[in-house]
Amino acid sequence: MKIKSLIVTAIVPFSIFVSGTGNTTELIYEPVNPNFGGNPLNGTYLLQNAQSQDRHEDPNKPEDLYEQPSALDRFTDSLETRLLNQLLTDVGDGNSGELITDDFVVQIVDNDGVLTVLITDRNTGDKSEIIVSGLNPAN
Repeated sequence: MKIKSLIVTAIVPFSIFVSGTGNTTELIYEPVNPNFGGNPLNGTYLLQNAQSQDRHEDPNKPEDLYEQPSALDRFTDSLETRLLNQLLTDVGDGNSGELITDDFVVQIVDNDGVLTVLITDRNTGDKSEIIVSGLNPAN
């Protein structure tokens, strides 16, 4: 009986030691933030958490910077577009023309199939010239 108890007392600590070393592994640190080597799929989650906690207001938000144009501004833009379209239609018929707005002076001349568009900025005096050749004057 004494030998049995000696064997049991020797086997129990040995079995605990063997089973404990078989289940242990090396501790490895893996960062959560993808900027520091973590999983890239964590980026969206971390960004959403940060944005949900952000209480600061951006003074230059694009929504705050945009002003809705007034009805008069929209009507003026629409009218200028219509007049410019009519001017281009008249040039297609062989006529020349000019359109003067608050900001620009547009002159269109058709010389035997060579269309010249001269745009002058009334505020700065800058001029742009667009020349289109190869037009058929019969059309």
